[in-house]
Amino acid sequence: MREIGRQRRLRRLLTMGLAAMVALAVGGAVTATRAQAASTRPAAAGLSISRAFFGFAFDKYAGHNLPVYRYTLRNNRGMSVQIITYGAIVQDIWAPDRNGVPADVVLGFKTLADYVQFDSPPVAPTTGVYFGETVGRYANRIANGKFTLSQPGVGPVNYTIPVNNGPNALHGGIVGFGNHVWASQPVFGFGSVGVRLTLISPNGDEGYPAGSPGCPSGCTGYPATIKVMVTYTLNNANQLAIHYTTTNLSTNLNTVLNLTNHSYFNLAGESSFPGSAYGQIITINANKYTPTNTTSIPLGYLASVFGTPMNFTTPFAMGARIQDVSANFNSPGFNQLLEAQGYDHNWVLNPRTPATTGPLGLNLAATASDPGSGRTLTVWTDQPGVQFYTSNFLTGTLVGISGHAYRQGAAYTFETQHFPNSPNQPNFPSTELKAGQTVNSTTIFAFSS
Repeated sequence: MREIGRQRRLRRLLTMGLAAMVALAVGGAVTATRAQAASTRPAAAGLSISRAFFGFAFDKYAGHNLPVYRYTLRNNRGMSVQIITYGAIVQDIWAPDRNGVPADVVLGFKTLADYVQFDSPPVAPTTGVYFGETVGRYANRIANGKFTLSQPGVGPVNYTIPVNNGPNALHGGIVGFGNHVWASQPVFGFGSVGVRLTLISPNGDEGYPAGSPGCPSGCTGYPATIKVMVTYTLNNANQLAIHYTTTNLSTNLNTVLNLTNHSYFNLAGESSFPGSAYGQIITINANKYTPTNTTSIPLGYLASVFGTPMNFTTPFAMGARIQDVSANFNSPGFNQLLEAQGYDHNWVLNPRTPATTGPLGLNLAATASDPGSGRTLTVWTDQPGVQFYTSNFLTGTLVGISGHAYRQGAAYTFETQHFPNSPNQPNFPSTELKAGQTVNSTTIFAFSS
């Protein structure tokens, strides 16, 4: 994790904004019974948060079932967000259109049972869909589930994690962060309201004996114990911010870290007609991307997007070039859209400029807009990349929150993160979290119409 000075500057900015809510949360926890929702406490004009019991789910760390809660954040402009403590998942985002009519603009499930069974079921090689999850310890793919880290006083050590996506490890492994019940606390700030979710991942997390699913020869798991805090906040500017703070609690072990949110967006509404996302207009602030092999592992170099269907530096409909099998991809031997069955790639974000600087000094990652509703989404981040994925593997077998099937092209993700397989690519930005180190990261999803 580099650019520590920039992270410190962001942390100072957050002290005046988003992070101020952490201190204000002391003594202000919302209480709830199993049967009824918590009372609503205003944080600023039109802002509120409430909590309701959502069910019980098994947690591997605890070894037994834990209560799961659903938090609802609301502002004074007709926007609301629901977040569940299982997986630190964004269940729904209701955003108004040009006429002020709200719609749920992310894919999700109605019940906790559906999230447990379908979102990222802990059975290899079935990896699930990850609707709305906080993904970790390592988002995206690690080739063959293997990486090497230099440990203090020891030198290089080889690590293995479960393979759950073809020959590779995806989104943390068999039981990733999306399969755990997170501790939670509401936070109240100046002009925003939110919830802070906390998870402690132990040393050896995702380690299994030989013969376990995804670990034919056994898996060491991830080194080091880490504490992860994810704070979701909503303000009256229709900005949903996600702030990640991760501390390596081990004094003698380094580890790898890559966190993201895996929400699937459809600005026409998640219940809109099949294929509606294909007509939505996408821009990505990236002149380069990381082309991949047949298993979606980057080839190790950065390729230009210009002259290829990967060029979203100017606005294009999501589906305008998604079937162009004759296209050049600046990647000899690999037809990127055929290999991934659509877009499922990491774009290398351009350096921040005055023109691309947004809230909290963050860099512009991407925008999406729906001509029919007038809704626009702008994504700001401090991460070096964004994984743009067009729900290629939704096959109509899952029933969404509004009671209809989700199919290919139903939505798209903007997973702000470090690059796939970075632990095995020394030329990529580092994802190493050193012993005792704390890192911060922020992404904002801003809605307008």
